[in-house]
Amino acid sequence: MLGILEDKKEMVSKNNRLTGNSTIGDLVQFYYKSPNFLRLSRAAQKDYESCLKIIREDLGSKRLCFVSAKLIEQAYEVWLKRGTYRANKIVSILSILFNKGLHEGVRMINPVPLMDNRVPNPPRKVLWTPDQVNTFLETAYSQWKWRSIGLIVQMGYEWGQRVGDLRLLTWDALDLDKKRMDLEQSKRGADVHLPISDQLLHILVQQKESFGFQQYVAPQVHAADGAYKPYPKETLFKHVNDIKREAGLPGELTAMDMRRTVITEMVEAGVDVTQIKQVSGHTGINSLTPYIRHTYTGASEALAQRSAFKKDKE
Repeated sequence: MLGILEDKKEMVSKNNRLTGNSTIGDLVQFYYKSPNFLRLSRAAQKDYESCLKIIREDLGSKRLCFVSAKLIEQAYEVWLKRGTYRANKIVSILSILFNKGLHEGVRMINPVPLMDNRVPNPPRKVLWTPDQVNTFLETAYSQWKWRSIGLIVQMGYEWGQRVGDLRLLTWDALDLDKKRMDLEQSKRGADVHLPISDQLLHILVQQKESFGFQQYVAPQVHAADGAYKPYPKETLFKHVNDIKREAGLPGELTAMDMRRTVITEMVEAGVDVTQIKQVSGHTGINSLTPYIRHTYTGASEALAQRSAFKKDKE
């Protein structure tokens, strides 16, 4: 169990219930033991644990009855030094904690919605170039230990799906004879039905020869406790970084950027929005707005179409 649960010195209260006099540290300990936390995947638990540790270190001694927006705003300014994404993740988890306290009947408030200094996450605009993708895949497939990582990234570039779904992809989602993949997205619940290219099919056939005896398409290449398991997110991203360094690729690239790259490429290629949604799983046009960027290629094509239209009317 997590190390925080081994600390017997900190008590929530004498009857193991939260009160207004309990501290934020007490609330963190209480949350660790709650079904809410225990229902999370192991990877999600580890992600939460890192944020909860920061909350406990910086605010653990503060009593729940005295929490205020000003207190959280001051802590947030400190957390921003860790990066905007990280600070916002910590605050979001803190809000979950406070709501848990309210649910348990503690006389307190959740001050997070009252904060007026939260900074929006900056939109990420990093895209892979085709040459960078090829270099990454060549490097990944050059070593057995990176084989499944290469396949996850290649599937991401072929299909524009989230890394989280692809690392958990199972063989029953694939029909190699019909060259088709059917997936229910975990985030949106959308069903997408995508073709398998000949190039990807070749890799998948080889992969099935090696790993077709178990359910995951791209598992860790070595068994753990007698089973082949999916890569935890942290391990997958570590391997991606290792491959990038080996390949001499920019550190700013991430596996998660692959989905944005694919959708942006379709937008710039002039693919109909309805067809893009059938690939991406988005339900509304507005959801695709973040993927539309201003480029020389796109502007040139737009002006060329305008000129051709004017010429036809003359």
